[in-house]
Amino acid sequence: MSNATIGKHVDLRAAWREHLEQNPGTRIRDAASALGVSEAELLATSCGESVVRLDASWPELVGAFERLGTVMTLTRNDVAVHEKTGAFENVSASGSMGLVLGEAIDLRIFFSRWHHGFAVETEAHSAIRRSFQFFDADGTAVHKVFLTDESNEATYHELVAKYRSADQSPKQPVIEAEPENGEKPDGEIDVEGFRAAWRGLQDTHEFFGMLRDFGVTRTQGLRLAPAEFARPVPVDTLQALLDDVAAAGTEIMVFVGSPGVIQIHTGPVRTIKVMGPWVNVLDPEFNLHVRADLIASAWVVRKPTADGVVTSVEFFDGEGGNVALVFGKRKPGKPELDRWREHVEGIARRL
Repeated sequence: MSNATIGKHVDLRAAWREHLEQNPGTRIRDAASALGVSEAELLATSCGESVVRLDASWPELVGAFERLGTVMTLTRNDVAVHEKTGAFENVSASGSMGLVLGEAIDLRIFFSRWHHGFAVETEAHSAIRRSFQFFDADGTAVHKVFLTDESNEATYHELVAKYRSADQSPKQPVIEAEPENGEKPDGEIDVEGFRAAWRGLQDTHEFFGMLRDFGVTRTQGLRLAPAEFARPVPVDTLQALLDDVAAAGTEIMVFVGSPGVIQIHTGPVRTIKVMGPWVNVLDPEFNLHVRADLIASAWVVRKPTADGVVTSVEFFDGEGGNVALVFGKRKPGKPELDRWREHVEGIARRL
């Protein structure tokens, strides 16, 4: 059912209730997709009841999350969901960029993609679950923060009251996302210059700028990279990699991004379970859920830095969007762990 159809023939809120009756337990993201609207539009139908629209300086509000205590943060894309439990610590912002550098919660925030925010109360297992949820201009969720039993609920209510918008209407205008620019033909790329720039990298953070400077997408860049720095591996590599590092106790870094946030787990992974198409990490403070059947390509990627080569295993969907990145745990100024490289080499030998 399209958005236009809903607007003409039925009330969106009524359509959602009917959908829930027919599909008990369905998640709001899935319901929004089924109804042909964005998640923010569907959520806003409960404004004035279980949902409060917020009007805030997002960097200011995120800074106040330090007072919430232990929370669960959730960042996702169409294929992967990344959940971390811990506290907001060392929060900072500069212009449209934000950082959270806590021991557990580690975020890179792009506030230019935070257009709508809500405080949400939902009933789950006979209890009320409270959260802050943020969305892009087109209504796509970019980040969610859920209270836990250890959170400071009084701070939550204080923040909701302080940043409550005067507009609590049940309709949320959104702007349709512009289509992404397609890849340039390889023949229009300075391939030799690109390869020379790759070999000359000094820091992993230079990588995105290099792609932009040469006008290549990430997956195109991997195809055109020097052969010694990028190698495709089977799309089912993720489960094998997680199983290997879990068995060895190797600490890793797992990056999952939405349009507005990159969320990072650093540490071991222990409990790996496959449930249907989902590959899951189910640890007390870190959950990862990946639709492995939607991974279209996987690559071993090596980037030279001043500290030596840094190796990652990177996963992409059918549109070339990044699903997840996995690195070995490392800190600036330190080379990556030999054990991590051994895991990656083991993956490559399976080809």
